Amino acid sequence: MEAQAGALDIVAKFGTKADLNTDLSKPLLDAWKEACGSTTPTTIVIPKGTYLLSQVMLEGSCKAPIELQLEGNVKAPADPKAFKEPKWVAFFMLKTSNCSVEELSMDKEPLLIRKNVAINTTSVNVRFDYLTNAMVQGITLRDSKQFHTNVLGCKIITFEHVIVSTPKDSPNTDGIHIGRSDGIKIIDTNIKTGDDCISIGDGAKNLDVTGVTCGPGHGISISSLGKFANEEPVEGTKVSNCTMTDTSNGVRIKTWACQFPGTASDMHFEDITVKNVSCPVLIDQKYCPWNKCKMNEESNVKLSNISFKNIHGTTALPEVVKLVCSGTFSCENVELADIDITFSGPDGPAKSECKNVKPKVTGKQNSVVCSTPVPKNPTPTV
Repeated sequence: MEAQAGALDIVAKFGTKADLNTDLSKPLLDAWKEACGSTTPTTIVIPKGTYLLSQVMLEGSCKAPIELQLEGNVKAPADPKAFKEPKWVAFFMLKTSNCSVEELSMDKEPLLIRKNVAINTTSVNVRFDYLTNAMVQGITLRDSKQFHTNVLGCKIITFEHVIVSTPKDSPNTDGIHIGRSDGIKIIDTNIKTGDDCISIGDGAKNLDVTGVTCGPGHGISISSLGKFANEEPVEGTKVSNCTMTDTSNGVRIKTWACQFPGTASDMHFEDITVKNVSCPVLIDQKYCPWNKCKMNEESNVKLSNISFKNIHGTTALPEVVKLVCSGTFSCENVELADIDITFSGPDGPAKSECKNVKPKVTGKQNSVVCSTPVPKNPTPTV
């Protein structure tokens, strides 16, 4: 996207200062208003320096493309009471935009604040709501009190060269969460967090994740489906050429036990490297945190057309593959191909567990899997 035709220097034109005493929000909103009203592409430039930014929403619809180019660092107020809504920076109802940011960080003591504040009062670092045709690149997000990035109702957005960094013992700090969006790409991104590196919620369609380095964290998850009524289907997820290091999961699909109906299909994970990962390949349809559901009842989410191919590396625990599907809707058309994961701990050889699923198994398997391998020339079925 070309947005360099007109440049607005937020310091030179709007008089803000690069310090932690002057709030950047009004100059930024003034610059955004001018850029949004322009009929030609505009770049808003925030020069090098460290800035204080309170809660802000940058919204459309705008007359021409806008690029936000932050060359310095922006910090949020440390006091959670400074946030009237659970978000810090929000982009809303935009078409054709670009965000290039050096660093956004919430505060210097994220754990201390987070542990003393209820989850529903904490703020997402950056929200992208109802954007179309956008690029987010070169952004660094640190120490969010909740999700670092939340993507909702968007179409055709690319995240590239994003860095997320927060301590491994910080809960509910997903790196990038995607819900009810179509055509999202996440490319060459590095995420270290205390929860899912990437979490994929209901309504996500045509998602492409490639070249992501994850760890610490909970891996890459199609997650928590069936928690709410009237969820939209998940369709078309591809995760490839990613590396998980010291994560609690590798690639995961999880649905709530005994909750609401839903579907998820065409989910494919391939060319994944795992390094000391606790559960590299996981389908968990018995997800029931904090005893908020009935574990003895089955999930009502139907899963189909799933493949795990060329997953290789090492595991921290003996269970390499765990596929626990619903007894109400068994998983359909599941393939395991070339699962080459080793375990060298004292708790016995690597193993797998499968329930309510009969996967097709091909290629090299470094542990006993849940089904007899399919022969190279299987007998045709009638």
